[in-house]
This record gives sequence, C-alpha cells and structure tokens, in this order.
Amino acid sequence: MATFELAAFTDEYSPNFDEQLVGMEKNGVRCMEMRGVDGVNVASLTPQKAAECKKKLDAKGFRVSSIGSPLGKISLCDPIEPHLEQLRSVIETAHTLGCDRIRVFSFYIPEGKKPEDCRGEVMERLGAMLGIAESTGVILCHENEKGIYGDTALRCLDIQKQFDSKIKLVFDHANFICCDDEPYPYAFDMLRDYIFYMHIKDATADKHMAPAGHGIGRFAETFAELNKYDRHFILTVEPHLQVFKGLDGLESAHRTKVENQYATSADAFKAAVDAIRGIITAL
Repeated sequence: MATFELAAFTDEYSPNFDEQLVGMEKNGVRCMEMRGVDGVNVASLTPQKAAECKKKLDAKGFRVSSIGSPLGKISLCDPIEPHLEQLRSVIETAHTLGCDRIRVFSFYIPEGKKPEDCRGEVMERLGAMLGIAESTGVILCHENEKGIYGDTALRCLDIQKQFDSKIKLVFDHANFICCDDEPYPYAFDMLRDYIFYMHIKDATADKHMAPAGHGIGRFAETFAELNKYDRHFILTVEPHLQVFKGLDGLESAHRTKVENQYATSADAFKAAVDAIRGIITAL
C-alpha cells in the first residue's frame, strides 16, 4: 500500500508568502512546492530572502518539497550558459530551504522544427544540467509540459532511459491531456515505474483545467493503481482554476490559458486540495 503526502503551489493561494502559510494551515497542507514568493519567482530569490522563508516555514513546522523552477522552460534557440548559471543559483536556494528536488523542463521546440529533430540538443542540454546538479545532492525532476521536448509520454520515457532515471519524472495528468496524450491508462502504464512525484490538476476534453476527478484524467483509477505500490508519493496540488499573480510569466503560446472558475483564489485552492484529498481518502 502506498502513502500519499499533499504539497501545493501556494502562490496560487496568494502571491504574499505569509498568506501562503495561512492557506497551507487552513487547508491542512504541510509542504509547498515553492514557485512564487511575494511576487518574485523562486529562481530569482536572494540568499537572504530564501533564509527568511526557511525561518518562517520552520516556525510553522512546514517544509519545501520541491523548487518549482522555470529551468528548461526556454527555447532551444536561447543560449544555455545563462540558464546553467541560474541552475547553480537555484541549487543554493534549494540548500538554504532544506530541499533536494528541483522541477525542470526539457526546452521548447522552435517553430517549424520537429521534436525528434531536436533530440540531440535537448539531451545535451539536460545532460549539462544534470552534470551540475549530481554532485550537489539535488535531484532534477522533469515535468511533462506542452510544447517542450518531453511533453508526450513517449518522449518522457525517452528522457528516463537516456539518463537512467537520474533525472526523475513528475507526472501531470492535465498537461498530458493538453497534448492529446491519454494520461490513464496510456501514459500511466508507460511511465508508472518512473513516477517520482505528481502535479495534481485535471482537464476536460476541451482542455479546461479542473480539480482532480472533474476532468478526463481518470484520477480514481490512477490512484487505485498507485496504491498497489509500497512507496511514498508527494502530490503537489496545482489548482490552475483561478488567474493568479505571476501567471503571465508562466504562460506562453504553448499553454492552455487559466480561467477564473471560482470567486477567489482561496476558494480555488480549497477546491483543488479537497478534490485530491477525497480521491485518496476513498482508496
């Protein structure tokens, strides 16, 4: 039997870090995947700000499960050297926060090119990132995202095999749906043994974001299968049910736009947490 631990992108509750902690407390979530802090992306945090956040988290008994960085979320046409410098900075932030996981992406494919034609360059760049991270005790965790090389289940599997699972897999149902890749059973059956942790958001057939179990992701079936494993899974709730500050920096032409589905971001956050908690409780 598996165990499940909830985390959340708390910047979707509020851009204000202190209010994010309030949201965690109200919703019984003790881990955050840190992405936005007082309107600043986690990749741009100063060492002083990171230390301040760590002190506040410790005071509440909370922790950071992963750094929700934007690393790898650039075009293959963009230079890699500044990105590698940013990775070094994010690794230091992770150390300050007592966190050993950094979420990354596998680069947007330039317009007019096919992913398979870009495979060599993608793997070279990911390999350079892995080379920096490996000696630091930090684990790079790749998320499937529309428009990047690893947006489909097949190419996620390709990354896992290329790096012998040294770059871990973050499984996101909604992002597979947005790529017209069936998350369950197709993507799940292909990737089940590689899942390191999950981002929790669902989507409808017309690619509108939804709480877990309210779209076509088949979360109940997914978790019935996951529950057969003797493993601990972290589930990062990523509501995407309400427009939130910092979203413009995350969105691109590759992404389905987030729409306001609840009166407030607090309502949207609660709905997303309650949905996945209900699925887990029913196991």
